Amino acid sequence: MENNGSDRTGRRDEAVRAAVEQGLLRADAPIVGLLDVIGIRESAAELRAAFDAVVAPGTPVLHAFAVKATPLVPVLRLLREEGIGAEVASPGELALARAAGVPPNRTVLDSPAKTPTELREALALGIAVNVDNPQELDRIDALMRSATSRSPIGIRVNPQIGGGSIGATSTATATSKFGVALLDEGAREWIVGAYAERPWLTRLHAHTGSQGIPLSLMVRGVAETYALAEEINRRVGRRQVDTIDIGGGLPVNFASDATSPTYAQYARLLSDAVPGLFGGRYGLVTEFGRSLLAKHGTVVARVEYAKSAGGRPVAVTHAGVQVATRTVYAPASWPLRIAAYDGKGLPKSGADVLQDVAGPACFSGDLLAEGRALPLLEQGDYAAALDTGAYYFAHHYAYNSLARPGIYGFVPRGSAGGDGRVGEVAFAVVREPQTVAEIVAESGGAHASALTTLAPTASPSARP
Repeated sequence: MENNGSDRTGRRDEAVRAAVEQGLLRADAPIVGLLDVIGIRESAAELRAAFDAVVAPGTPVLHAFAVKATPLVPVLRLLREEGIGAEVASPGELALARAAGVPPNRTVLDSPAKTPTELREALALGIAVNVDNPQELDRIDALMRSATSRSPIGIRVNPQIGGGSIGATSTATATSKFGVALLDEGAREWIVGAYAERPWLTRLHAHTGSQGIPLSLMVRGVAETYALAEEINRRVGRRQVDTIDIGGGLPVNFASDATSPTYAQYARLLSDAVPGLFGGRYGLVTEFGRSLLAKHGTVVARVEYAKSAGGRPVAVTHAGVQVATRTVYAPASWPLRIAAYDGKGLPKSGADVLQDVAGPACFSGDLLAEGRALPLLEQGDYAAALDTGAYYFAHHYAYNSLARPGIYGFVPRGSAGGDGRVGEVAFAVVREPQTVAEIVAESGGAHASALTTLAPTASPSARP
């Protein structure tokens, strides 16, 4: 059943009001990221319940959150408490997962460019590894000859079933950089042979979903992967592949507060199309990211100036390319909804006016929204970019050396009083706002004279 998001909308409105009242948003702190803790918990529970409803009792299932979607240690800790592991794609993401207390046996490494050091660490810790290509498998062969490992290891395949509406995030095209291209000449035989020669290869992985990919294509990708697992086991003559990692990539509805599609819908489609996957013969791994967090994050920015250009109102805010990089550079693929709040943090009313919502960066295309119908934003109001809990405020782009905003989780406290307003909202710091001193330090401030004091090397022609 589709979730219309009304409860989430109410919590968001209360959080914006409370952020203003409690001083998280103010003249000298004009932008924040807000995370709905209750919403995150609910999404994790919905994910677990959706697949519990279709898998055979006793089936081992690991839901590993794609850390790249929201790489924040407190978020990973919260998800860990909700029974969600971590899918990592770099040493940094692995360090974040470990700092959050995610155990190695609930961690999956998926990077397409793993170094020998990364592989060695993963195998030593017992982290699951999805091998991207034959050269990487050669490296693991060498490591496995010199040490034993508890790591479940599998090969990532690209079923080459086609892309979706956003080319840059389509992972199952004919020429995708990820995994072993299953339809290329000789690839299928190589894969079967790799498993026949290595009894320690026990998993198979594919990831065909992402924003812009229809569910039918995602289901087809899982079906192709399942068929390959069945073929491998049949041809090697033993039940060697015991776990299938179906990736993540459930698309998010950015057009309204409704959650659509849902995990339950996707799980039922998979169960109907690939019933053998859920019969108990295979363990299951998922790697959802955006769909767990997107709906539960909001970027709120103060309108510093309200002006007009070419007869159209322009609200100049403190949220732009530094927090919404994809939206600014590819607005057709990554549009965001904008909500208007007044200077007290209350939802604005009044007639909609076509206007631009601009960011602070020094180029004309730094727009969160162009020609958007909203109650007129005025100086001192707040513009909120909705559905930004994944791939937005945690992925800072340091254009103009703009500071990273503070991020705060929130939960409502108290109950509705006589005036119908909810009581105090409690906030917790997820990430401190970046200071100017930190910007200078990250930009080489400790090495200010490094280039001016570098001794020149005499050119060959100048030598005696």
